Amino acid sequence: MNPRIAFVAAPLLTMAYGVIRILDGFDGERGPGLAWTIGHLAFLGALAMFVVTFVQMRRMAGRNTLSTVSATIGIIGILSLIAQFVIDMVVGFLSADHAAMGVHFERIQAVPGVLFAVYTVVPLFFFIGQFAIVAQLAVQRRVKAWTPVLVLLDCVVPNLDKDLMPLGALFLLISFIPLAGLASRAAEPVPVAA
Repeated sequence: MNPRIAFVAAPLLTMAYGVIRILDGFDGERGPGLAWTIGHLAFLGALAMFVVTFVQMRRMAGRNTLSTVSATIGIIGILSLIAQFVIDMVVGFLSADHAAMGVHFERIQAVPGVLFAVYTVVPLFFFIGQFAIVAQLAVQRRVKAWTPVLVLLDCVVPNLDKDLMPLGALFLLISFIPLAGLASRAAEPVPVAA
C-alpha cells in the first residue's frame, strides 16, 4: 500500500465516523442500528490506517528508540480501541434498543480490567504515541513546528466533546498532509546507476 493513502484515509475515516455519530444521535440516542454499525466500521478502518501511519512515522524518524517506543505505545492504544469498537458493534448487534445496550455495556465494563484496558486508560496510549512521534519528527525538522500542534488539537478537541470529532479529524488531516508527502518521497525507489 502506498503510505500516502493511510495518512489521508485515517483522518477521513475518522471524520466519517464523527459525522455518522452525530447523525445517529439526532433521535436522542446512539445505536443500535445501521448508523451505529457503519460508523464503527469506518473507525475500525481508520484504526487500521493509523497502524500504517505509525509504522511509517517510526521509519521517517529513523527507527530509533524514542520513535519505536512512541509507535509501540500508539499501536497498543490502537489495539485497545479496536477491542472497544468490536465490543460496541457486538453490543449493537445483540441489543434490541438503546436501553438494552446500556445493560450489556454495564456487564462488560464490570469485568475487572476491562474499563482500564479498553475504555479509560489504555486507549489514551494512541493519542500519546501519536503526539510523541509527530513531535519527534518536528524536533528533527522533518515536519513543520505547527504539525504536532494540530495533532495535539486532534487529540484534545474530541475528548472535550465527541461531537467535535469531525473538527479534530480536520486538524489531523491538515497535519498529516505533509507527512503523506514525506512518506511518499521516502518510499520512492532509489535510482540505480548504470
